[in-house]
Amino acid sequence: MASTSSIDGPSLYSSALPSRLIPGTFSTGNLRQKLPSIASQEAATRWTFTKPAPAASLWSWLARYLLPQPVQRNRCPRLGFRVVTDVLLIAMGFGLVTFLVDLGWMAVAFQSEFPAAPRLIAEKSSLGPLLLYGVIFALLGYAKGLYYRETVERPAQERLVLTRVMFWSTVWVGAAWAASSFQTIPAVSLSLAAPVNFLLLLAWRNRGRGKWTGVAIEKRNVLIIGAGMVGRKLAANLGSMSTTNYVVRGFLDENETARGEILGRVADLSCIARREFVDEIIVTLPAHSEIAQKAIWEARRNRINIKLVPDLFGFDSAALALEKFGDIPVLTLSEEPVPAFGLFVKRVIDVVLSIIGLVLASPLLAGIAVAIRMDSPGPVLYRAPRLGLKGRRFLCSKFRTMVANADELKDQMRRFNERSGAMFKISNDPRVTRVGRILRRYSLDELPQLWNILRGEMSLVGPRPHPVDDFERYTLEDMQRLEVTPGLTGLWQITARRDPSFTRSMTLDRQYIGGWSLGMDFRILCKTLGVVLKGEGT
Repeated sequence: MASTSSIDGPSLYSSALPSRLIPGTFSTGNLRQKLPSIASQEAATRWTFTKPAPAASLWSWLARYLLPQPVQRNRCPRLGFRVVTDVLLIAMGFGLVTFLVDLGWMAVAFQSEFPAAPRLIAEKSSLGPLLLYGVIFALLGYAKGLYYRETVERPAQERLVLTRVMFWSTVWVGAAWAASSFQTIPAVSLSLAAPVNFLLLLAWRNRGRGKWTGVAIEKRNVLIIGAGMVGRKLAANLGSMSTTNYVVRGFLDENETARGEILGRVADLSCIARREFVDEIIVTLPAHSEIAQKAIWEARRNRINIKLVPDLFGFDSAALALEKFGDIPVLTLSEEPVPAFGLFVKRVIDVVLSIIGLVLASPLLAGIAVAIRMDSPGPVLYRAPRLGLKGRRFLCSKFRTMVANADELKDQMRRFNERSGAMFKISNDPRVTRVGRILRRYSLDELPQLWNILRGEMSLVGPRPHPVDDFERYTLEDMQRLEVTPGLTGLWQITARRDPSFTRSMTLDRQYIGGWSLGMDFRILCKTLGVVLKGEGT
């Protein structure tokens, strides 16, 4: 390769033409008006990359509003071609299988006469189900990445994805036809067509790689900006992929001498790109660095495609996900798995059991209400603010077990508190009424919280909701118990209910959250029933 000094000639750098010309992008008559000099551009802005968006074509408009999350510009036609091709090949596979069946290849097992023409192709009513099958396949394929470049360039991965998509498309379509009276396509044809369709689609994809035709795939010349560990590894990966159409021409690096694979510095990008017919650059440096910004600006000026290796901060690239909030792209580096299905089942159980509990316990609820009203003056229900999931406040309902002005007396009695930390408990609390002691002993005062469970403010099992004044005494570590919905009962209630240690309570709550499962909830509910029947409440 030539050294940097041999390519810094004024003849190349003084040209107004970009290094890479795209057919049809501009006319020669107004070329110099469209491409100002480097000096004037740098004087106007320092590494500014925004350029006016091109006028949207009819195809771009249709792709944006009709295709499911279409890929970037210049790839929508390719995506549409692949989808249409797959649908047509699936129709051909069905037609071939049915044609063979109708000719009598499988007449002994499946039919007794020989129609004169293929039944599937002849009947117009079969076209709808075939189209539906193809659409389901295409949508599943798009969702599973079957049409993505990273899948297409890896034959083993593509075969695996194709197998999954074909299998589930067949299962879903077969289940839909079995559940309906519309059975134009026999189940036998559906079963036999699946492997035939798979082979047809696989053969078409192999042909697209030039394996059968011997037609060479057009290569794209690439420059890698940055010859560090990431850049070297990227070059090695591109070189080891037999199906890729990238050819790494070399590196540009500010800290290496121009020799061998190091072609020069970023300032030489325009000259090297023209000499090596570079189509793309891949930036492996931090995007905020001045060198990376200069390389991106130079590539934009020379009409060279740009790719950027994101800084993953040591995270595994398998967990990457790209989202867009408006026009701002956001890259997800790590996402903790949440047991969404288990939490959904937990919520369903809460709703069902709370409804059943409210209905079955309605006579008991009415009797308790009468007893409270006869025992002491004041409301039947005690509703106080509590802290729930993520610190959200809600009114927690329970039967009143104390005198009406119990909250006003609480501050006066704090010196008698028997619990440590952000908890308040007195064994023989003088504020508790006679009926209240019975309700507390058997935890009957908590029954109105079934309504809070039905509303979604509480759950059957979880950390107990603390009063607001107790929450104000939390430490930073104690806030972890608010990561889940509070419960009617919990791990602390069945293991250390009489333990005065607030720290012990918090430890059990964190243990429950960290090891939560539906089985744990079931065990806690069963043990709670035993504790209630023994009358161990206070």
